[in-house]
Amino acid sequence: MEKETLTKLGLYLAKKSVNKADVARKTKLSTYRLSQLSINPKSHLRVDELYLIALAIEADPGELLATICKDVKLPAGSK
Repeated sequence: MEKETLTKLGLYLAKKSVNKADVARKTKLSTYRLSQLSINPKSHLRVDELYLIALAIEADPGELLATICKDVKLPAGSK
């Protein structure tokens, strides 16, 4: 059985000690969706979900986006 690892969002939420049930209640996202976004790298986080999560945890949406996307770079040779 493969060990579950956290996604970048999952790591962020864990680091901030966020209660996912509380976030689900505030955002109207299901607890299942939040769990998938936290543990399944194939789950694609939509920008509206990111924004709602940031509002629910009183985080700056831009800072949350920058944290989650810190490894995203333009392809070599792109300008």
